[in-house]
Amino acid sequence: MPREERAQDPEQRLIEAAQADPSRFAELYERHFDRVYAYIASRVHDRSETEDLTSEVFHRALANLHRFEWRGTPFAAWLYRMAHNAIVDRGKRVALQSDPPDPVDPALPAEEEMEQAERRAQLFQSVNRLPADQRRVIVLRFAHQKSIRDIAGELGRSEGAVKQLQVRALENLRAHMEEAHG
Repeated sequence: MPREERAQDPEQRLIEAAQADPSRFAELYERHFDRVYAYIASRVHDRSETEDLTSEVFHRALANLHRFEWRGTPFAAWLYRMAHNAIVDRGKRVALQSDPPDPVDPALPAEEEMEQAERRAQLFQSVNRLPADQRRVIVLRFAHQKSIRDIAGELGRSEGAVKQLQVRALENLRAHMEEAHG
């Protein structure tokens, strides 16, 4: 690819801007947070640990951004590599403890795993676009695995109202996902 064409790549411009001014890293963070979180969550299966590792990945990325060289490979691949390394490092730390949680698969991110992480990231983005009440029901129901009765009590609504919010949210999610995938 000629140098002029590469310079036109929007991601490359974002990276170069963040390298020149670290406060611009927020744009890269926003663009890639969901996919990194989804990748880690698919391998770690502990919400708190996933959040910690995701934070660690972006902290490392910001600290090492000056070392990143644009070669046409997506920035996400660099982040996935850092996520993989953070997960492996976590596995090594856990192995030193007496009561380790679920083992971590040390294999490098396979293309299929990255595609799954991308789909999860799209789902997270779609959930974030839902109206606040629908988003809250979906998060409580599926992320926190609460019952309709518990959600109704927490929100101060009837079970029927919560069910209706869930149905509308799932319809909206389906429409967002169909729109994203053609």
